[in-house]
Amino acid sequence: MTSALLAFTGWAAAQDAEGVAATQERRALEAVRFEVSPTIDGDVLSDAAWESVAPASGFVQTTPNEGQAASERTEVRLGFSDDTLYVGVVCFDTDPEGIIVSETRRDASLAESDSFSIVFDTYLDRQGGFVFGTNPAGLEFDGQVTGETQGGLSAGNAFNRNWDGAWQVAARTHAEGWSAEFAIPFRTLRYARGGEEATWGVNFQRNIRRRNETSFWAPLPRQFNLYWVSLAGDLTGIEPPKQRNLQFTPYVLAEARRAGEVDASNETDADAGFDLKYSLTPSLTLDATVNTDFAQVEADEQQINLDRFNLFFPEKRPFFLENAGLFKVGVPQEVELFFSRRIGLGPAGQQIPIEGGLRLSGKVGSNNLGLLYMRAEETPGVAPRNDFAVARYSRDLPNRSAVGAIFVQREGSGLGVGDDDSNETLGLDGRWGIGEYGQVSGFYAETDTPGIEDDDHAWRVAGRYDSESLITSVGFTEVGEGFNPEVGFLQRRGYRKADGFALYRIRPESGPFHELRPHISYRGFWNFDDFQETGYLHVDNHWEFRNGSEVHTGVNFTREGVTEAFEIVPGVIVEPDTYDHEDLQIVYFTNRGAPVGFEMRLTSGGIFGGDRLGLAPAFRLRVKEAFQSEVSWSHNDVDLAAGSFSTNLGRLRVSYSFNPRVFLQALVQYNDRADLWGTNLRFGWLQSANTGLFVVYDDLRDIGSVGSRVDDRKLTIKYSRLFNLLR
Repeated sequence: MTSALLAFTGWAAAQDAEGVAATQERRALEAVRFEVSPTIDGDVLSDAAWESVAPASGFVQTTPNEGQAASERTEVRLGFSDDTLYVGVVCFDTDPEGIIVSETRRDASLAESDSFSIVFDTYLDRQGGFVFGTNPAGLEFDGQVTGETQGGLSAGNAFNRNWDGAWQVAARTHAEGWSAEFAIPFRTLRYARGGEEATWGVNFQRNIRRRNETSFWAPLPRQFNLYWVSLAGDLTGIEPPKQRNLQFTPYVLAEARRAGEVDASNETDADAGFDLKYSLTPSLTLDATVNTDFAQVEADEQQINLDRFNLFFPEKRPFFLENAGLFKVGVPQEVELFFSRRIGLGPAGQQIPIEGGLRLSGKVGSNNLGLLYMRAEETPGVAPRNDFAVARYSRDLPNRSAVGAIFVQREGSGLGVGDDDSNETLGLDGRWGIGEYGQVSGFYAETDTPGIEDDDHAWRVAGRYDSESLITSVGFTEVGEGFNPEVGFLQRRGYRKADGFALYRIRPESGPFHELRPHISYRGFWNFDDFQETGYLHVDNHWEFRNGSEVHTGVNFTREGVTEAFEIVPGVIVEPDTYDHEDLQIVYFTNRGAPVGFEMRLTSGGIFGGDRLGLAPAFRLRVKEAFQSEVSWSHNDVDLAAGSFSTNLGRLRVSYSFNPRVFLQALVQYNDRADLWGTNLRFGWLQSANTGLFVVYDDLRDIGSVGSRVDDRKLTIKYSRLFNLLR
């Protein structure tokens, strides 16, 4: 494996030396100080404040015609006052009637809409930044980039859309196209220092949805997106102030609940708490939370497990999602050294009250620092009182490289808990950028659990090369039988895994196809007796049409080595054996930016010595930018030697936005394996930074019981408000 990675690094460096992106001249834009600030109403062309500001233009496409000038002109102007950064953009359009707006709800995806987005690399470290975006309806979209595309130092997604800042945007359409104005208080951002002139990294992206066109001010190769800040341009002349920021966000909550049988009595409750945010320096922030509550968070999407390994449910709670990329170490959804869902949630998703906590996060020069402490209350029958502590440090190095360490600890206390109810995880990780497109990354970790002495380690090393036409990666992971990150996520334990991936992008100059993506991937898991537990070889091609529709045609060659019998569904046992199969996999979806869309996923082949047919259709309907709906169904017919069964998982999503800050959402789910109907209704009236009024109704019904027993029914009303105590 070592020789393969050495060969990979040498090849990647040689290939990258031939690229032009690394030698491309970096674009620059100067910000102007305003004597009179612009009015934030979306009317850039008529506002005298913008007249003296020279615009940035000359956007370059990545799709559909890489390297060519954008089909429509875009002008971006930047200015600032003592306390606010302003951005004015005019998206000229020769056919304003063709502008597409898909949503207005805060933080909704901008991919299927005409849109404009910005990234500010405020530390000029070429590794991360803050993202702001909008569409012609004035949608508010923001997020945070950490570690460019790596998301921590090992792997993962660099972008966290759940970061919410306090800022303002207004947009309007007109005969020239559409325009927008942003007002971003400096206190919303984090930066290296204040009170003096600085240079930041910056890039702009514009989407013209009806043409499937994406263009950037600072040109990017086709395989990269806005979050690849190492290729961003420079924003000069900006003078951010010294940071004075103290935010106080209290909440009050009322709740009515009925659980158990239909004739159970109602329970009512009221609660209150607060969050506090203080900027110790312009780049280092202290957060405190007391009686933490997440009542406004959407319910989990239900899943059906047709295997014997753990399912992964993503984190959705805002306090843990902010700066989440800083704490990521490991392999996403497989081996994660810290997984915040272990705090305040029980093994079956039960809510465990959180008394409070502290978090210190940010940068000091090239050093990234994260400290987290949380205390969860004792919940009889679920968990004792637990104290959680996480310490994370990493140092940025040139060319997207970094080294770091993480320490995670849990200590239990309370009635019936011994003195040794604890768990610790210690990990080291790093990444090494090779040229512009190559990277080698890895981690090593050990856990300390009373009663477990041996094989308590895990490690991974991997290499990746990502150019305009070719993506390749190789990796190797080992997880010991005794590795036990209790405040992390582990899909399975006791294995060695080898994996590889190769994809080639082909863009025909003519014909119906915009891009073809033939690819092959493999992952294999062996236990420490060299018995293969899983093998998965995937051969596929993605056929992307110029009209936005897409077809995927794949074949899978699978192996499952079962060492212990397990119950795949009640009454159907899978016996120990080695099962080899082939699957046909076909995916089709229409243009996702169209008002009406359809998707179908078909899988046909073998499973555990039998046959499986899987169908997963989905239908989407959008009415202008206000109403969105999607209904999906996942059905499996399985025929095994021990018995036949079927599974069904249905999901309905409906969203109506009265304006960008007032919305109504519904999520209805049906799971026939668990005999459950679940309904989650949410009304939101937002103010700054995703605070405001929330009304949430949850209903969970056990349809397998006589009389359709109500397992849980709850109505919650919550109000929170952000106060800036230092101005």
